[in-house]
Amino acid sequence: MRIRTLEISVGAFIVAGIGALFLLALEVSGLSLSPTQDTYKLYAEFTDVGGLRVRGKVSLSGVTIGRVNSISLDPKSSKAVVEMDIDADVNYLSADSVAVISTAGLLGEKYINVSIGGDEEALKDGDFFYSTQGALNLEKLISDFATSQ
Repeated sequence: MRIRTLEISVGAFIVAGIGALFLLALEVSGLSLSPTQDTYKLYAEFTDVGGLRVRGKVSLSGVTIGRVNSISLDPKSSKAVVEMDIDADVNYLSADSVAVISTAGLLGEKYINVSIGGDEEALKDGDFFYSTQGALNLEKLISDFATSQ
């Protein structure tokens, strides 16, 4: 009886560990088991997206307000066009808001940080951010510093 209890507790511990690894994998990948909420699409053009990925987060004041849906290249302007899904309850982003590609930590993941402007008109579904700032390219900065006299 005692051996049977030990086997059951070890089995339960292994099942709990596998469940925890599964939840960790979902969290790291950016996927979610919760149902998706209503969103609207906003777009931004960047000269350099520098490592930004699809499903990357879009944040405002450190709070995630959306996700990157797609990244494509505009053949006319040769700029990267980023499509973002913004939560529907965040409907107060002013028309002069700024989208900046930032880095979480020194070598962390890239995400889009939104700063709200002062305009009374709000961005609507399908609108573009008027002002953007691309990713900071550390390799280029180091190369420029190393080769400068």
